Amino acid sequence: MTVTKERYLSLMDKALSAYTDEHIERYFNEVKTDGLKEHGFPRLTVCIGILIAHGRREYLREKFYEMMEFCCKTIPNVKAANDFSVREIIFCIIELEKHKTFAPEIITRWKNHLTDIVPEKCYNVFAKKPTDGVYNWALFTGVSEHLRQYIGLNDTSDFVDLQIESQLKHLDENLMYKDAPKHPPMVYDMVSRALFAMLLHFGYRGKHFEILDECLRKTGLLTLKMQSVTGEIPFGGRSNQFHHNEGLTAMIGEFEANRYKKEGDLETAKKFKSAVSSAINYLEKQFDKKPMYHIKNRFPLETRYGCEEYGYFDKYMITTASWMYMAYAMCDEAIPCAEDDFSPVIFQTSDDFHKLFIKCGGYALEFDLNADKHYDASGLGRVHKAGAPSAICMSLPCVSSEHPNYFINAENAEAFSLCPCIFVDGKPIFAVDEKAKYTVSSTLQDEKNAYATLECEFENGETVTASYTLGSGGVEISVSGNGEIGFALPAFDFDGESHTEITQCANSLSVAYEGWKCRYTIDGEIADSVKTAYNRNGYYRAFYAKGKESLGIKIEIIK
Repeated sequence: MTVTKERYLSLMDKALSAYTDEHIERYFNEVKTDGLKEHGFPRLTVCIGILIAHGRREYLREKFYEMMEFCCKTIPNVKAANDFSVREIIFCIIELEKHKTFAPEIITRWKNHLTDIVPEKCYNVFAKKPTDGVYNWALFTGVSEHLRQYIGLNDTSDFVDLQIESQLKHLDENLMYKDAPKHPPMVYDMVSRALFAMLLHFGYRGKHFEILDECLRKTGLLTLKMQSVTGEIPFGGRSNQFHHNEGLTAMIGEFEANRYKKEGDLETAKKFKSAVSSAINYLEKQFDKKPMYHIKNRFPLETRYGCEEYGYFDKYMITTASWMYMAYAMCDEAIPCAEDDFSPVIFQTSDDFHKLFIKCGGYALEFDLNADKHYDASGLGRVHKAGAPSAICMSLPCVSSEHPNYFINAENAEAFSLCPCIFVDGKPIFAVDEKAKYTVSSTLQDEKNAYATLECEFENGETVTASYTLGSGGVEISVSGNGEIGFALPAFDFDGESHTEITQCANSLSVAYEGWKCRYTIDGEIADSVKTAYNRNGYYRAFYAKGKESLGIKIEIIK
């Protein structure tokens, strides 16, 4: 399906449709009463304005005018996460001015308010010197200041260069962005690279241009390897499993598609356009569900299930529209998509990100070799099939309730992934945390299959080897070790709205969900732990396979 600017505007419109007119009015009254405290409200304002500029939501014109007046007057005078908001307000001004949506004197008045911004008084986070230990909020600040300069409101080139320089020390050996010294989250790698793309798209040619361009070129190709066959970004860490995640792929993909087209490499440009198409196809499918949620589950919004404290609806629902606008701004409709390509792909990140990705035959696997226990679990945390519901096998690992950094409604949840286990005094011990050390001992690919072998050393010194073969027929896993060994089998049970159908037989386990079936076939015994595991997508029943010294498992996801 062709990627058009109109599709991006339609996704913005759909994101906005999750907010009723009454919700918008209530939200506006709250910020007028309590003050502007964060960037959700400016993002909502900007989405409405951009849609009005394109002939949509015209009935909200008067309300938008009031909201925009409030934002432009307030932002220069209060610290309220303006690091994020200023660039968005400017995007809105660009579109309104381009389409002559309001009189020139109104646009000029809004610009004049933003001219009054003093960076040190307006922004929450910024670097004062290159060695300051600031993370991507400072990058958002730099982008906002660059956008003010882009429309002629300031000249703070040195300030922008300083913010960028403070971020360069966070790039790993592959030039992926580490937004934490340990366990950097995957979303924030992509957010930061998307901001680099934003800077370059809007004309940044300062002293750090070459390293940003190199970073985007190299990591753009890695993004293709890490994207799942469902169109989703990798799991891992904070802010994951929100619908705005896929907008980041759209932004990076559009930027890189333009790059390769300009260089005359249309084949690579088409591959990036396909990645974009896959991401927005996923979003369109999710946004057709009613009611519309901002996170990838169906739990009532008031439960905040799967969300961090900061990941509430009013901020993160409209964030999807924000990323859609940037993809819209970069979109070249003349670049076609490539044909579907399910040939083998294997990519292992740096140790900083501790991930292994394998794709082949319409399946995708993602391993976390050293997970952040506050969000994830080590082992095979994702098995996706193109076209199938993401959660039907597993889309991300299940978190322990000991230190969860997002809301789950359980007090005794245990970490869980598709991983080896050993037995101590008859009890299964799963390789889900730092007590188990994973090593990728080999990877291989041919025309039809991809292969990987991982060694897992447990705390007691026992080692279990698991070999994975991935192809169009599914995932085949061969597990070997001394004595009794096992392998964890998650069975998706509840998405917050609907239960699956789980069927256990002597040597098979199946999950039926949304017209698809995930089937495990085992050459050993299947046991039910009689426990439930929890991740952002919902509930999983925790089964496991067990055998003596060797064990075979096949995973198929079929219609």
